[in-house]
Amino acid sequence: MTFPFDYPAAQHVRRHSPRGYADYSSFRPWLRDEFSFRCVYCLLREQWARHGSFGADHFLAVAHHPQKATDYDNLLYACVTCNAVKSDRLLPNPVRVLLRNSVQVAADGHIHTDDAAAAHLIELLGLDSDHSNEFRMLWIGIIALAAKHDPALHRRLMGFPADLPNLARLRPPGGNKRPLGIEESHHAKKLRGTLPDFY
Repeated sequence: MTFPFDYPAAQHVRRHSPRGYADYSSFRPWLRDEFSFRCVYCLLREQWARHGSFGADHFLAVAHHPQKATDYDNLLYACVTCNAVKSDRLLPNPVRVLLRNSVQVAADGHIHTDDAAAAHLIELLGLDSDHSNEFRMLWIGIIALAAKHDPALHRRLMGFPADLPNLARLRPPGGNKRPLGIEESHHAKKLRGTLPDFY
């Protein structure tokens, strides 16, 4: 079984680069695919949350870097809770420090790291608070029960959402500087029959 709170094994390398949207919310389908339909900070998955619980987070806050408001490479996919707690603070980059070799989540929901930058990020966002630990422990238990007793539910909880964005149909006003990434999108993999059941 895929552990529900495994951080990525390596630093994220962007595969998309849409340009020219006037409103950063227009980048949402690209960000959903880019960050595998989960929050880069706490790993909350779309499958576990209500519609509208995720959006674009500006790594460099617009309040301090207004020129970065619609820069795709400055955008992350985050849940509304992590986005609100982060606010306009400059944090360590989650795609560089929240990695599997340095950050682990235990079966009791506690998050552990020996990396100073990751520890700083975890502390600032409250990712090791009692509430966060309880939330993770609850989902770890739910996933384990589903895996044992309800395989269909387990696939829904640990698989990809049904509404994978078809990025090939999108036409960013400024083009896409990384067009080859569309072939590596989750929708394209599903069409080819190579999308895994779980992630």
